[in-house]
Amino acid sequence: MNALPTTRREMEQRGWLQADVILLSADAYVDHPSFGAAVIGRILEAEGLRVGIIPQPDWHGDLRDFRRLGRPRLWFGVCPGAMDSMVNKYTAARRLRSEDAYSPDGRHNLRPEYPTIVYTQCVRQLYPDVPVVIGGIEASMRRLAHYDYWQDRLRPSILLDSGADLLMYGMGEQPTIELSRRLIEQLESYHPALSYDEEGNAQMSRETFRETVCSDDAIPQTVTLHASERDIPRGIRADDIALHSYEQCLAEPRLHAENFHHIEEQSNRWEAQRILQQAGSQWVVVNPPYPPMTTEQLDHSFDLPYTRQPHPRYAGKRIPAFEMIRHSVCLHRGCFGGCAFCTISAHQGKFVVSRSKESIMREVKAVTRQPDFHGTLSDLGGPSANMYGMRGRKLEACKRCRRPSCIFPRICPNLNGDHSALLDIYRAVDAIPEVKHSFIGSGVRYDLLLHDWQDEHLNRAAADYIRELILHHVSGRLKVAPEHTSDAVLNLMRKPSFSLFGEFKCRFDHLNREAGLRQQIIPYFISSHPGCRALDMANLAIATKQLDFHLEQVQDFTPTPMTTATTMWYSGYDPDTMERVFVAKTPAEKAAQRMFFFWYKPDQRRRIEAELRRMGRMDLLPQLFGRQA
Repeated sequence: MNALPTTRREMEQRGWLQADVILLSADAYVDHPSFGAAVIGRILEAEGLRVGIIPQPDWHGDLRDFRRLGRPRLWFGVCPGAMDSMVNKYTAARRLRSEDAYSPDGRHNLRPEYPTIVYTQCVRQLYPDVPVVIGGIEASMRRLAHYDYWQDRLRPSILLDSGADLLMYGMGEQPTIELSRRLIEQLESYHPALSYDEEGNAQMSRETFRETVCSDDAIPQTVTLHASERDIPRGIRADDIALHSYEQCLAEPRLHAENFHHIEEQSNRWEAQRILQQAGSQWVVVNPPYPPMTTEQLDHSFDLPYTRQPHPRYAGKRIPAFEMIRHSVCLHRGCFGGCAFCTISAHQGKFVVSRSKESIMREVKAVTRQPDFHGTLSDLGGPSANMYGMRGRKLEACKRCRRPSCIFPRICPNLNGDHSALLDIYRAVDAIPEVKHSFIGSGVRYDLLLHDWQDEHLNRAAADYIRELILHHVSGRLKVAPEHTSDAVLNLMRKPSFSLFGEFKCRFDHLNREAGLRQQIIPYFISSHPGCRALDMANLAIATKQLDFHLEQVQDFTPTPMTTATTMWYSGYDPDTMERVFVAKTPAEKAAQRMFFFWYKPDQRRRIEAELRRMGRMDLLPQLFGRQA
């Protein structure tokens, strides 16, 4: 197995004069199914196309990196990275992070801010007639008007800012395959708008490209930009959802919240409607997504011939994100939790698609053959660790469903929450002689484990899973995410009551005592989420102190594009109810909430006392610092 070519010399070693598609990646090139550029590259390769990758091109000066592989025959693809570039670079306080997890040696100077925009504009400067396709989480979450926390303003669809010809949202395998097949068909037939090289080979032009992707037969899960309402394929139809325009939302943020209710609903529907939004004289058209992938389609994506290693150009360099996942295996995609602050369902969808046991076992065995594998799998997981194999019992009901979450405000009676298939995977993996330990590093949804399924088999499987997880798959610390202790805040987060966490912790502690283990449960919490006030954080400090926690895994809420919580943060309205929501926005308000996480640190006590005095709640002081306070 060889990595996809990144230089002319590597292309020539394959006998190529020209690549069909060139991907511009803002991440270091790691040929692994956890890295989006590698997945799209291998998917295109499986379609018979010649694919090159230019990782982290220098966007300064003469732009020579963008010319490294020449002109592609079909299109340039911009892969802005496995993380949003701004989340990857900055903390919630807008401070530079300690390192860039997706760059060699964690270097910060190898990618621009908003690489989707920067890379597209560089290509436009050098190759004005070559189509550009954008995708990945940065573009996906900015497909319509969105609030940008780092610039503190509402921005239009990234198609307008970038000048790209097509946006693919969500996990891109299916639209990528369809696009490649349509374009090859165009090239195989004479077309007057095509250009030809000196040897008579057809080159895709932007004109022909737009004719292909902006037709009445639109490619699902794509977004196109149109100069006027007249240019929209088949016009505005009765079943389209026409959102408030970008300019209207700028003038009245409440309208952005109204828009987002429709955006989220359609993002999580099996059979969605087309969404349109006007920005100036132009119109953004979001075509409905594909139905959820099948197990066979997902297996195909994971079974492609990845080297599972960084490109040889990075020899001797450390890529932090790769170090984290090099001995892990992803079991499924999608998450039906619908948490208000999370982008997973908006990008991957709420319908869980699981790999086959056979595909998973093939990957586990591939990991065990790596020279640096010493018996420990760091994670057998997914977006949520224990959703593998779960879906609706009656798919027809799922196809009609409009809920963003299958488990909030209550678990859907149609959901089959059987943990048996996942237990079977764990036990099959542990039976492999080379595997000494297999840990679960992904977050666990304890509400699925503690729910009364009204089914003896499902309840027994959940109880068996808890025991199996705690006794055999915890590397000393188990991550769970209660996120808050206030039920009012949790309701806005779409998370279960904190009392469930207490129940799960009791089971965790009991099983550890019974087995003579000294493992820890590590809860994650968020401050400054919309709806959260300083008093809620004071009560959080008291509640977690009573459970004997000195919190470590905490974060200040970061508004990321295209989430319910960010919409609340920007507009001040809950898009589900259109009721007003309190938001702590100023640095002082956010700092006053965050300090309660660290009540146990001596340097925080004076500040906490001052805040409790300001709130008129000095009665809480003894609960934090004892009766002598």
